[in-house]
Amino acid sequence: MAMTLRLSDEETALLRRQAEREGRSMHEVVRLAIQERIARQEHSDRVRRAARRVATEHREILDRLSDA
Repeated sequence: MAMTLRLSDEETALLRRQAEREGRSMHEVVRLAIQERIARQEHSDRVRRAARRVATEHREILDRLSDA
C-alpha cells in the first residue's frame, strides 16, 4: 500500500541525517522505525498481561509479602 507521509522541514532533516548515518534510504529508515515501534508495543503488552496473570495467580503470597 502506498501512502503519503507529511513531515515538517525539521523532521525531514532529522530523517535525512539518520538515513545517511545508517547508509539507508529515508523510506527504509521509516519502515524500520514503524516495525520497531510496533514490536516494542507488542512486547510491553505481553509483559503487562504476564504481570497481571502472575499477580492474579499469586495474590495470596503477594498480599502476605506486602504485610511483612
